[in-house]
Amino acid sequence: MTDTHSSYWQEIDFARMTAEHPIGDAFPLFAARSRDEIRAHQERLFARCVARAWGTIFYQRLWGAAGIQPGDIKSLDDLPSLPTFDKSDIMASLDRAPPFGDFAGFETYAQRPPVILHTTSGTTGKPQVLLFGPRSREVQALLLGRLYRWQGVRPGDVVHSVYGHGMINGGHYVREAVTHWTSAVFLPAGTGIETRSAQQVELMRNFGANVIVGFADYIKKLAEVAREQGLVPGVDIPVRMITGHMGREDKDAISEAWGGAACFDWYGVGDTGIVAGEGPDRDGLYVMEDAQFLEVCDLDTHKPVADGEIGDMVVTCLYKDDLYPIIRFNTHDVTQVKPGSSALDINFTRIEGFLGRSDNMVKIRGINIFPQGVGPMLDEHAAFAGEFICRARRDAQGRDSFIVVAETTTPQDPDIARAFGEILKRKIGIEVDVELAAKGATAALTQIDVRQKPIRLIDERYG
Repeated sequence: MTDTHSSYWQEIDFARMTAEHPIGDAFPLFAARSRDEIRAHQERLFARCVARAWGTIFYQRLWGAAGIQPGDIKSLDDLPSLPTFDKSDIMASLDRAPPFGDFAGFETYAQRPPVILHTTSGTTGKPQVLLFGPRSREVQALLLGRLYRWQGVRPGDVVHSVYGHGMINGGHYVREAVTHWTSAVFLPAGTGIETRSAQQVELMRNFGANVIVGFADYIKKLAEVAREQGLVPGVDIPVRMITGHMGREDKDAISEAWGGAACFDWYGVGDTGIVAGEGPDRDGLYVMEDAQFLEVCDLDTHKPVADGEIGDMVVTCLYKDDLYPIIRFNTHDVTQVKPGSSALDINFTRIEGFLGRSDNMVKIRGINIFPQGVGPMLDEHAAFAGEFICRARRDAQGRDSFIVVAETTTPQDPDIARAFGEILKRKIGIEVDVELAAKGATAALTQIDVRQKPIRLIDERYG
Protein backbone atom coordinates (compact mmCIF):
# COMPACT_ATOMS: atom_id res chain seq x y z
CA MET A 1 0.00 0.00 0.00
CA THR A 2 1.31 3.45 -0.93
CA ASP A 3 1.73 5.85 1.99
CA THR A 4 -0.01 9.03 0.86
CA HIS A 5 -0.03 10.86 4.16
CA SER A 6 0.63 14.58 4.08
CA SER A 7 2.00 15.85 7.37
CA TYR A 8 0.78 18.91 9.25
CA TRP A 9 3.93 20.86 8.43
CA GLN A 10 3.92 19.93 4.73
CA GLU A 11 0.54 21.67 4.42
CA ILE A 12 1.99 25.05 5.45
CA ASP A 13 3.85 27.56 3.26
CA PHE A 14 5.57 29.59 5.96
CA ALA A 15 7.01 32.18 3.58
CA ARG A 16 3.56 32.99 2.22
CA MET A 17 2.06 32.92 5.72
CA THR A 18 4.44 35.47 7.19
CA ALA A 19 4.21 37.66 4.09
CA GLU A 20 0.43 37.80 4.39
CA HIS A 21 0.48 38.07 8.20
CA PRO A 22 3.70 39.79 9.32
CA ILE A 23 5.10 39.24 12.81
CA GLY A 24 7.76 40.98 14.88
CA ASP A 25 9.16 44.28 13.59
CA ALA A 26 7.40 43.76 10.24
CA PHE A 27 3.94 43.93 11.83
CA PRO A 28 3.72 47.64 12.78
CA LEU A 29 5.10 48.56 9.35
CA PHE A 30 2.34 46.55 7.68
CA ALA A 31 -0.33 47.98 10.00
CA ALA A 32 0.80 51.53 9.16
CA ARG A 33 -0.09 51.07 5.48
CA SER A 34 -2.85 53.18 3.96
CA ARG A 35 -6.46 52.09 4.33
CA ASP A 36 -6.58 51.45 0.57
CA GLU A 37 -3.58 49.10 0.75
CA ILE A 38 -5.05 47.27 3.74
CA ARG A 39 -8.37 46.88 1.93
CA ALA A 40 -6.68 45.53 -1.21
CA HIS A 41 -4.91 42.91 0.93
CA GLN A 42 -8.22 41.97 2.56
CA GLU A 43 -9.97 41.61 -0.80
CA ARG A 44 -7.32 39.20 -2.09
CA LEU A 45 -7.75 36.95 0.93
CA PHE A 46 -11.53 37.27 0.95
CA ALA A 47 -11.77 36.00 -2.65
CA ARG A 48 -10.02 32.77 -1.59
CA CYS A 49 -12.37 32.39 1.38
CA VAL A 50 -15.50 32.80 -0.74
CA ALA A 51 -14.28 30.22 -3.26
CA ARG A 52 -13.61 27.78 -0.43
CA ALA A 53 -16.96 28.45 1.25
CA TRP A 54 -18.90 27.67 -1.93
CA GLY A 55 -17.33 24.20 -1.80
CA THR A 56 -19.01 23.40 1.54
CA ILE A 57 -22.53 22.08 1.95
CA PHE A 58 -23.01 24.43 4.90
CA TYR A 59 -22.60 27.62 2.85
CA GLN A 60 -24.42 26.20 -0.16
CA ARG A 61 -27.40 25.76 2.15
CA LEU A 62 -26.99 29.03 4.09
CA TRP A 63 -26.48 31.27 1.07
CA GLY A 64 -28.82 29.33 -1.20
CA ALA A 65 -31.69 29.84 1.26
CA ALA A 66 -31.06 33.59 0.96
CA GLY A 67 -31.18 33.45 -2.84
CA ILE A 68 -27.45 34.00 -3.27
CA GLN A 69 -25.77 32.34 -6.24
CA PRO A 70 -22.09 31.71 -7.07
CA GLY A 71 -20.74 34.92 -8.58
CA ASP A 72 -22.98 37.18 -6.50
CA ILE A 73 -20.28 37.78 -3.87
CA LYS A 74 -17.66 39.95 -5.53
CA SER A 75 -16.09 41.91 -2.68
CA LEU A 76 -16.26 42.73 1.00
CA ASP A 77 -18.82 45.39 0.11
CA ASP A 78 -21.29 42.53 -0.42
CA LEU A 79 -21.00 41.24 3.16
CA PRO A 80 -24.01 43.14 4.58
CA SER A 81 -26.25 41.41 2.03
CA LEU A 82 -25.17 37.95 3.25
CA PRO A 83 -26.87 36.15 6.15
CA THR A 84 -24.97 35.83 9.41
CA PHE A 85 -24.65 32.52 11.21
CA ASP A 86 -23.93 31.70 14.83
CA LYS A 87 -23.33 28.81 17.18
CA SER A 88 -26.89 27.54 16.78
CA ASP A 89 -26.29 27.03 13.04
CA ILE A 90 -23.08 25.12 13.75
CA MET A 91 -24.87 22.93 16.29
CA ALA A 92 -27.63 22.25 13.72
CA SER A 93 -24.93 21.28 11.23
CA LEU A 94 -23.49 18.81 13.73
CA ASP A 95 -26.94 17.30 14.29
CA ARG A 96 -27.49 17.08 10.55
CA ALA A 97 -24.17 15.40 9.76
CA PRO A 98 -22.61 13.92 12.92
CA PRO A 99 -20.00 13.85 14.27
CA PHE A 100 -18.14 16.60 12.36
CA GLY A 101 -20.98 18.54 10.71
CA ASP A 102 -21.00 19.76 7.13
CA PHE A 103 -19.23 23.10 7.64
CA ALA A 104 -15.65 21.85 7.17
CA GLY A 105 -16.05 20.74 3.55
CA PHE A 106 -14.27 17.38 3.94
CA GLU A 107 -16.09 16.10 0.89
CA THR A 108 -14.18 18.45 -1.43
CA TYR A 109 -10.80 16.87 -0.62
CA ALA A 110 -9.57 13.83 -2.54
CA GLN A 111 -7.82 12.83 0.67
CA ARG A 112 -8.74 14.36 4.00
CA PRO A 113 -5.97 16.76 5.13
CA PRO A 114 -4.51 16.79 8.64
CA VAL A 115 -7.22 17.96 11.04
CA ILE A 116 -7.02 19.57 14.48
CA LEU A 117 -10.18 18.96 16.50
CA HIS A 118 -11.19 20.64 19.73
CA THR A 119 -14.51 21.53 21.28
CA THR A 120 -15.98 24.38 23.26
CA SER A 121 -16.39 23.87 26.99
CA GLY A 122 -20.08 22.99 26.73
CA THR A 123 -20.89 25.11 29.77
CA THR A 124 -24.02 26.42 28.01
CA GLY A 125 -25.06 23.08 26.54
CA LYS A 126 -23.65 20.40 24.24
CA PRO A 127 -19.98 21.08 23.34
CA GLN A 128 -19.44 22.49 19.87
CA VAL A 129 -16.90 20.87 17.56
CA LEU A 130 -14.09 23.18 16.42
CA LEU A 131 -12.12 22.09 13.34
CA PHE A 132 -8.85 23.55 12.05
CA GLY A 133 -6.67 22.86 9.05
CA PRO A 134 -2.89 23.13 9.51
CA ARG A 135 -2.45 26.49 7.75
CA SER A 136 -5.36 28.28 9.37
CA ARG A 137 -4.45 26.82 12.74
CA GLU A 138 -0.91 28.11 12.45
CA VAL A 139 -2.01 31.55 11.23
CA GLN A 140 -4.30 31.71 14.27
CA ALA A 141 -1.36 30.92 16.55
CA LEU A 142 0.86 33.41 14.71
CA LEU A 143 -1.66 36.22 15.23
CA LEU A 144 -1.76 35.65 18.98
CA GLY A 145 2.01 35.18 19.22
CA ARG A 146 2.39 38.42 17.28
CA LEU A 147 0.17 40.24 19.75
CA TYR A 148 2.02 38.85 22.76
CA ARG A 149 5.33 40.04 21.30
CA TRP A 150 3.89 43.45 20.43
CA GLN A 151 2.56 43.81 23.96
CA GLY A 152 5.96 42.99 25.43
CA VAL A 153 6.68 39.24 25.72
CA ARG A 154 10.45 38.85 25.40
CA PRO A 155 12.79 35.92 24.73
CA GLY A 156 13.34 34.03 27.94
CA ASP A 157 10.13 35.19 29.64
CA VAL A 158 8.27 32.56 31.68
CA VAL A 159 4.58 32.62 30.71
CA HIS A 160 2.10 31.13 33.19
CA SER A 161 -1.17 30.15 31.48
CA VAL A 162 -4.46 29.57 33.29
CA TYR A 163 -6.39 28.63 30.14
CA GLY A 164 -8.12 25.24 30.25
CA HIS A 165 -6.93 22.17 28.37
CA GLY A 166 -8.58 18.81 27.79
CA MET A 167 -10.91 18.89 24.79
CA ILE A 168 -11.41 22.64 24.88
CA ASN A 169 -9.39 24.77 22.51
CA GLY A 170 -8.15 27.64 24.68
CA GLY A 171 -5.13 26.24 26.48
CA HIS A 172 -3.83 24.33 23.46
CA TYR A 173 -4.18 27.32 21.13
CA VAL A 174 -2.39 29.65 23.55
CA ARG A 175 0.36 27.08 24.12
CA GLU A 176 0.93 26.86 20.35
CA ALA A 177 1.03 30.64 20.05
CA VAL A 178 3.68 30.96 22.76
CA THR A 179 5.81 27.94 21.87
CA HIS A 180 5.67 28.34 18.07
CA TRP A 181 5.89 32.12 17.74
CA THR A 182 7.69 33.51 20.80
CA SER A 183 10.89 32.48 22.56
CA ALA A 184 9.22 32.32 25.97
CA VAL A 185 9.00 29.36 28.35
CA PHE A 186 5.41 28.17 28.77
CA LEU A 187 3.82 26.87 32.00
CA PRO A 188 0.53 25.11 31.06
CA ALA A 189 -1.05 25.24 34.52
CA GLY A 190 -4.64 25.42 33.27
CA THR A 191 -7.67 25.98 35.47
CA GLY A 192 -8.01 25.49 39.21
CA ILE A 193 -9.40 22.02 38.51
CA GLU A 194 -6.37 20.98 36.45
CA THR A 195 -3.84 22.47 38.86
CA ARG A 196 -4.91 23.63 42.31
CA SER A 197 -4.58 27.37 42.87
CA ALA A 198 -2.06 26.94 45.70
CA GLN A 199 0.03 24.67 43.49
CA GLN A 200 -0.13 27.20 40.65
CA VAL A 201 1.25 29.89 42.92
CA GLU A 202 4.09 27.58 43.95
CA LEU A 203 4.89 26.81 40.30
CA MET A 204 4.98 30.50 39.47
CA ARG A 205 7.38 31.21 42.31
CA ASN A 206 9.65 28.23 41.56
CA PHE A 207 9.97 29.00 37.84
CA GLY A 208 10.05 32.79 38.17
CA ALA A 209 6.91 33.43 36.11
CA ASN A 210 6.89 37.03 34.92
CA VAL A 211 3.95 36.92 32.47
CA ILE A 212 0.43 35.60 33.14
CA VAL A 213 -2.11 34.83 30.39
CA GLY A 214 -5.76 33.95 30.94
CA PHE A 215 -9.12 35.21 32.15
CA ALA A 216 -9.24 38.19 34.51
CA ASP A 217 -11.31 36.62 37.29
CA TYR A 218 -8.97 33.72 37.94
CA ILE A 219 -5.81 35.78 37.57
CA LYS A 220 -7.15 38.07 40.28
CA LYS A 221 -7.90 35.05 42.47
CA LEU A 222 -4.32 33.78 42.13
CA ALA A 223 -3.03 37.04 43.61
CA GLU A 224 -5.27 36.48 46.65
CA VAL A 225 -4.02 32.89 47.01
CA ALA A 226 -0.42 34.10 46.82
CA ARG A 227 -1.03 36.53 49.67
CA GLU A 228 -2.71 33.80 51.72
CA GLN A 229 0.54 31.83 51.33
CA GLY A 230 2.55 34.77 52.62
CA LEU A 231 3.88 35.84 49.22
CA VAL A 232 3.91 39.33 47.76
CA PRO A 233 2.59 39.34 44.16
CA GLY A 234 4.99 41.23 41.92
CA VAL A 235 7.90 40.71 44.34
CA ASP A 236 8.11 37.05 45.35
CA ILE A 237 6.48 36.22 42.01
CA PRO A 238 8.00 38.83 39.64
CA VAL A 239 5.04 39.29 37.28
CA ARG A 240 5.53 42.37 35.09
CA MET A 241 2.92 41.69 32.38
CA ILE A 242 -0.59 40.18 32.27
CA THR A 243 -2.51 39.67 29.04
CA GLY A 244 -5.96 38.15 28.73
CA HIS A 245 -9.64 38.98 28.63
CA MET A 246 -10.47 41.98 30.77
CA GLY A 247 -12.19 45.33 30.70
CA ARG A 248 -10.54 48.65 31.46
CA GLU A 249 -11.70 48.55 35.07
CA ASP A 250 -10.50 44.95 35.45
CA LYS A 251 -7.04 45.99 34.28
CA ASP A 252 -6.63 48.53 37.06
CA ALA A 253 -7.73 46.07 39.76
CA ILE A 254 -5.56 43.23 38.44
CA SER A 255 -2.54 45.47 38.01
CA GLU A 256 -2.85 46.58 41.63
CA ALA A 257 -3.33 42.98 42.80
CA TRP A 258 -0.11 41.96 41.03
CA GLY A 259 2.07 44.82 42.22
CA GLY A 260 1.63 47.17 39.27
CA ALA A 261 2.03 44.70 36.39
CA ALA A 262 1.18 46.08 32.94
CA CYS A 263 -2.20 44.61 31.88
CA PHE A 264 -3.39 44.11 28.30
CA ASP A 265 -6.76 43.10 26.92
CA TRP A 266 -7.46 41.02 23.84
CA TYR A 267 -10.56 39.49 22.28
CA GLY A 268 -11.28 36.31 20.35
CA VAL A 269 -13.50 33.22 20.39
CA GLY A 270 -12.84 29.56 19.71
CA ASP A 271 -14.14 29.66 16.13
CA THR A 272 -12.21 32.75 15.01
CA GLY A 273 -9.08 32.90 17.12
CA ILE A 274 -7.85 36.35 18.11
CA VAL A 275 -9.85 39.16 16.52
CA ALA A 276 -8.38 42.23 18.24
CA GLY A 277 -5.95 43.18 21.00
CA GLU A 278 -4.38 46.10 22.75
CA GLY A 279 -1.01 47.39 21.62
CA PRO A 280 1.72 49.09 23.64
CA ASP A 281 -0.41 52.26 23.88
CA ARG A 282 -3.27 50.34 25.61
CA ASP A 283 -5.77 52.64 23.92
CA GLY A 284 -8.42 50.39 22.43
CA LEU A 285 -8.09 46.97 20.81
CA TYR A 286 -6.63 46.88 17.31
CA VAL A 287 -8.53 44.59 14.94
CA MET A 288 -6.07 42.24 13.21
CA GLU A 289 -7.26 43.48 9.84
CA ASP A 290 -4.74 41.56 7.79
CA ALA A 291 -6.59 38.42 8.92
CA GLN A 292 -10.00 39.46 10.28
CA PHE A 293 -12.79 41.61 8.85
CA LEU A 294 -14.98 42.84 11.67
CA GLU A 295 -18.48 44.29 11.36
CA VAL A 296 -20.23 45.80 14.38
CA CYS A 297 -23.87 45.06 13.64
CA ASP A 298 -27.31 45.96 14.91
CA LEU A 299 -28.54 43.33 17.36
CA ASP A 300 -31.77 42.76 15.41
CA THR A 301 -31.09 43.54 11.73
CA HIS A 302 -27.47 42.28 11.66
CA LYS A 303 -26.58 45.29 9.48
CA PRO A 304 -23.45 47.34 10.28
CA VAL A 305 -23.99 50.28 12.63
CA ALA A 306 -22.20 53.61 12.59
CA ASP A 307 -18.82 53.88 14.30
CA GLY A 308 -19.31 54.51 18.02
CA GLU A 309 -22.63 52.66 18.21
CA ILE A 310 -22.90 49.42 20.18
CA GLY A 311 -23.55 46.18 18.31
CA ASP A 312 -22.72 42.51 17.88
CA MET A 313 -19.28 41.55 16.60
CA VAL A 314 -19.74 39.76 13.28
CA VAL A 315 -16.46 38.26 12.07
CA THR A 316 -15.18 37.12 8.69
CA CYS A 317 -11.89 35.23 9.01
CA LEU A 318 -9.87 36.21 5.95
CA TYR A 319 -7.22 33.56 6.62
CA LYS A 320 -9.56 30.56 6.87
CA ASP A 321 -9.60 29.24 3.31
CA ASP A 322 -9.15 25.58 4.22
CA LEU A 323 -11.28 23.72 6.80
CA TYR A 324 -14.30 25.56 8.24
CA PRO A 325 -14.33 28.88 6.39
CA ILE A 326 -15.93 31.63 8.48
CA ILE A 327 -17.89 34.37 6.70
CA ARG A 328 -20.17 36.57 8.85
CA PHE A 329 -20.04 34.61 12.11
CA ASN A 330 -22.11 36.40 14.75
CA THR A 331 -20.27 36.02 18.04
CA HIS A 332 -23.10 37.76 19.97
CA ASP A 333 -20.35 39.58 21.84
CA VAL A 334 -21.00 43.31 22.00
CA THR A 335 -18.56 46.15 21.28
CA GLN A 336 -18.25 49.52 19.56
CA VAL A 337 -15.66 51.00 17.19
CA LYS A 338 -13.34 53.46 18.91
CA PRO A 339 -13.20 56.79 17.05
CA GLY A 340 -10.09 58.81 16.35
CA SER A 341 -6.60 57.94 15.19
CA SER A 342 -3.95 55.83 16.87
CA ALA A 343 -1.05 57.44 18.71
CA LEU A 344 1.09 54.64 17.25
CA ASP A 345 0.28 55.63 13.63
CA ILE A 346 -1.39 52.23 13.17
CA ASN A 347 -4.18 52.28 10.60
CA PHE A 348 -5.99 49.19 11.84
CA THR A 349 -9.48 49.83 13.22
CA ARG A 350 -9.76 49.92 17.02
CA ILE A 351 -12.65 48.70 19.16
CA GLU A 352 -13.51 49.21 22.82
CA GLY A 353 -13.25 45.49 23.58
CA PHE A 354 -15.81 43.09 25.01
CA LEU A 355 -18.78 44.98 26.49
CA GLY A 356 -21.11 42.03 27.16
CA ARG A 357 -23.11 39.38 25.33
CA SER A 358 -26.28 40.22 23.47
CA ASP A 359 -27.66 36.73 24.15
CA ASN A 360 -26.91 37.16 27.86
CA MET A 361 -28.25 40.69 27.95
CA VAL A 362 -31.30 41.23 30.11
CA LYS A 363 -33.90 43.90 29.54
CA ILE A 364 -35.21 45.25 32.84
CA ARG A 365 -37.92 47.91 32.62
CA GLY A 366 -36.75 48.94 29.16
CA ILE A 367 -33.03 49.09 30.03
CA ASN A 368 -30.51 46.71 28.43
CA ILE A 369 -28.12 45.34 31.08
CA PHE A 370 -25.00 43.30 30.37
CA PRO A 371 -24.26 41.35 33.57
CA GLN A 372 -20.53 41.02 32.85
CA GLY A 373 -20.23 44.78 33.15
CA VAL A 374 -21.51 44.99 36.72
CA GLY A 375 -18.23 44.03 38.40
CA PRO A 376 -16.18 46.72 36.65
CA MET A 377 -18.82 49.27 37.70
CA LEU A 378 -18.45 48.32 41.36
CA ASP A 379 -14.66 48.35 41.19
CA GLU A 380 -14.72 52.08 41.81
CA HIS A 381 -15.68 51.40 45.45
CA ALA A 382 -12.89 50.17 47.73
CA ALA A 383 -15.21 47.85 49.70
CA PHE A 384 -16.04 45.71 46.65
CA ALA A 385 -14.17 42.40 46.95
CA GLY A 386 -14.27 41.65 43.23
CA GLU A 387 -16.84 38.84 42.98
CA PHE A 388 -20.57 39.08 42.24
CA ILE A 389 -23.57 37.44 40.63
CA CYS A 390 -26.73 38.97 39.21
CA ARG A 391 -30.32 37.74 39.47
CA ALA A 392 -33.32 38.78 37.42
CA ARG A 393 -36.73 38.24 39.03
CA ARG A 394 -40.40 38.93 38.22
CA ASP A 395 -43.04 39.49 40.90
CA ALA A 396 -46.70 38.45 40.86
CA GLN A 397 -47.66 41.76 39.22
CA GLY A 398 -45.21 41.15 36.35
CA ARG A 399 -42.67 43.75 37.46
CA ASP A 400 -39.06 42.81 36.80
CA SER A 401 -36.27 43.49 39.24
CA PHE A 402 -32.49 43.21 38.99
CA ILE A 403 -30.52 42.05 42.01
CA VAL A 404 -26.74 42.18 42.40
CA VAL A 405 -25.16 39.97 45.04
CA ALA A 406 -21.77 41.56 45.67
CA GLU A 407 -18.94 40.28 47.85
CA THR A 408 -17.44 42.71 50.33
CA THR A 409 -15.22 42.69 53.40
CA THR A 410 -18.09 44.24 55.41
CA PRO A 411 -21.22 42.28 54.45
CA GLN A 412 -23.31 43.63 57.32
CA ASP A 413 -22.80 47.32 56.51
CA PRO A 414 -26.00 48.92 55.10
CA ASP A 415 -24.02 52.01 54.03
CA ILE A 416 -21.94 49.83 51.67
CA ALA A 417 -25.08 48.31 50.14
CA ARG A 418 -26.51 51.80 49.68
CA ALA A 419 -23.28 53.05 48.08
CA PHE A 420 -23.15 50.07 45.69
CA GLY A 421 -26.78 50.71 44.74
CA GLU A 422 -26.07 54.36 43.98
CA ILE A 423 -23.14 53.45 41.72
CA LEU A 424 -25.23 50.92 39.78
CA LYS A 425 -28.22 53.26 39.44
CA ARG A 426 -25.94 56.00 38.08
CA LYS A 427 -24.24 53.70 35.58
CA ILE A 428 -27.15 51.46 34.54
CA GLY A 429 -30.01 53.95 34.75
CA ILE A 430 -32.48 52.10 36.96
CA GLU A 431 -32.82 51.15 40.63
CA VAL A 432 -30.88 47.98 41.42
CA ASP A 433 -31.32 45.86 44.55
CA VAL A 434 -28.00 45.09 46.22
CA GLU A 435 -27.36 42.15 48.53
CA LEU A 436 -23.99 41.95 50.25
CA ALA A 437 -22.09 38.69 50.72
CA ALA A 438 -18.87 37.71 52.45
CA LYS A 439 -15.73 37.01 50.43
CA GLY A 440 -16.06 33.64 48.71
CA ALA A 441 -19.79 33.35 49.33
CA THR A 442 -20.78 33.58 45.65
CA ALA A 443 -18.26 30.98 44.43
CA ALA A 444 -20.78 28.12 44.42
CA LEU A 445 -23.05 30.13 42.10
CA THR A 446 -20.42 31.68 39.82
CA GLN A 447 -18.36 28.45 39.77
CA ILE A 448 -15.25 30.62 39.49
CA ASP A 449 -13.02 27.82 40.79
CA VAL A 450 -14.00 25.39 38.05
CA ARG A 451 -14.91 27.55 35.03
CA GLN A 452 -12.76 29.79 32.87
CA LYS A 453 -15.73 32.13 32.43
CA PRO A 454 -17.73 32.45 35.67
CA ILE A 455 -21.52 32.55 35.64
CA ARG A 456 -22.70 36.14 36.11
CA LEU A 457 -26.48 35.91 35.61
CA ILE A 458 -29.23 33.71 37.05
CA ASP A 459 -32.48 34.61 35.30
CA GLU A 460 -35.31 33.43 37.57
CA ARG A 461 -38.17 35.01 35.60
CA TYR A 462 -39.05 31.99 33.51
CA GLY A 463 -38.30 28.98 35.67
